[in-house]
Amino acid sequence: MEFNDPKIVAEICCNHQGDLSIAKKMIKTVAEGKATVVKFQKRNNKEFLTDNQYKAPHPNKMHSFGEPYGLHREFLEFTIAQHDELKIYAESLGIIYSSSVFDISSAIDIISINPEYIKVPSACNNNFKMLKYLRDNYEGGVHISFGMTTKLEEEEIVQIFEEKNQAHRLVLYACTSGYPVPFKDVCLLEITRLRKTFLDRVDKIGFSGHHHGIAVDVAAYTLGAEWFERHFTLDRTWKGTDQVFSLEPTGMRKLARDLRATKRSLTYKNEDILDIEKPNGGYEKYKEE
Repeated sequence: MEFNDPKIVAEICCNHQGDLSIAKKMIKTVAEGKATVVKFQKRNNKEFLTDNQYKAPHPNKMHSFGEPYGLHREFLEFTIAQHDELKIYAESLGIIYSSSVFDISSAIDIISINPEYIKVPSACNNNFKMLKYLRDNYEGGVHISFGMTTKLEEEEIVQIFEEKNQAHRLVLYACTSGYPVPFKDVCLLEITRLRKTFLDRVDKIGFSGHHHGIAVDVAAYTLGAEWFERHFTLDRTWKGTDQVFSLEPTGMRKLARDLRATKRSLTYKNEDILDIEKPNGGYEKYKEE
């Protein structure tokens, strides 16, 4: 197996609390921590949510930024002009900007600022109309999470892009859609299955984790994942349902460090006795034998 440089995605999602200045501080923090990508989300809430969902109360009022639920979501939403501002700011710091899109209107908006790739979250990967729009109207990478997805649906998703010879733009993420996910449900061997099933048809395989800690991400890398998406926050005690399973700055920095250290470590010895071993008796031991 060839081990390429891991790509670390800091998923800010709505942890910015609807505040552009906080969002920029988060970008600066993950750029300093050597992440590869900072990723946001874009929704047209009246298009993505049903009328009943929009008008329903927030299920956890302590994390609500408005009532009903639709107004809570609107409070957390950035305009496309603000997304463009965030993209320009991220690029000025040497980090890639991306965004998930949850509906066709949001896909159209994000395409207009032309990020390097666009993410389709697990909750929307069966929106085939949106997938076809991304396939036909956008030239960058399309990253898709496979949480809550049957094997038949996975095949249908990839075939949509194969219909137009565009599957080479896909990155598929092994994912369990729990918030947070206990370790018994992380199911890392899904990475092996996705590689076996799709790697000769798509670009890369990734891992989108909602677990605690960073140990299993290293294991995911050794299994062949190349893209690593983790939620990020400046403070897990902040208001918001995604905060509790997000990595704080130290965790994100250590994740990037450990993944890159693992990449450097996955080699064979290029000679029987390495130079580093010789001062410790290795050379003399080798000569005596």
